[in-house]
Amino acid sequence: MKLELGKVESYIHKKLEKEKLHFVLLDPDDTDPRTAGRIAEMSEKVGVDAIMVGGSTGAEGEVLDGVVRAIKESSGLPVILFPGSHGGISKYADAIFFMSLLNSTNPFFITGAQALGAFQVKRYGIEPIPMAYLIIEPGETVGWVGDAKPIPRHKPKIAAAYALAGQYLGMRLVYLEAGSGAPQPVPREMIALVKHVIDVPLIVGGGIRTAGQARAAAEAGADIIVTGTAVEKAGSLEKAREKLEELNGGIKG
Repeated sequence: MKLELGKVESYIHKKLEKEKLHFVLLDPDDTDPRTAGRIAEMSEKVGVDAIMVGGSTGAEGEVLDGVVRAIKESSGLPVILFPGSHGGISKYADAIFFMSLLNSTNPFFITGAQALGAFQVKRYGIEPIPMAYLIIEPGETVGWVGDAKPIPRHKPKIAAAYALAGQYLGMRLVYLEAGSGAPQPVPREMIALVKHVIDVPLIVGGGIRTAGQARAAAEAGADIIVTGTAVEKAGSLEKAREKLEELNGGIKG
């Protein structure tokens, strides 16, 4: 019997039939509810496809709930949780990337946090989307917090092996993460090889600051490009809107 996909996951697959997707990641530790709501509103207007909410530190409890609620009130885009641990769950979200950090050296980030959060996801009725999460060198904060052994940038075959293993374990998305604020995005060669060997959608994020970098990731094979820091750190809402338009144009233009 074929597994029926949830509403948000079906939305993602349907949109991928026509174009590459752009998700914006907002960290409640860096973005207050009012600003998050405005960015979500602008994101929807320029053609962004979903808002991810989460972070490595501080994205929990009332702080997380406040940001998710503000986004839901300001836009019609799906809100997908991107939790740093089992504390990063909000009942107001539409879905959650139920992810395993496959190249962590700590079992907590592979299956432990997932077990602690599973009942809460079920109780709240949040749609879980299984995802293989891979930290690519340098990894930045998420690599340190997640006890990851970052995959070397010049070793794309290692990333491909982990990605294929994630697919074979039943995960329906693969995410290559260079780390929020990384000096460079995931290498094109790595994106291309991973996309070549897997049959599930590929997400790429971390270090993507320009339209050219976003376009390069999409052309290399990324199905979904995630941006966040470049928008959050734009300096003003007007500059954030300009950056959103620039990045979205690089992906979809």
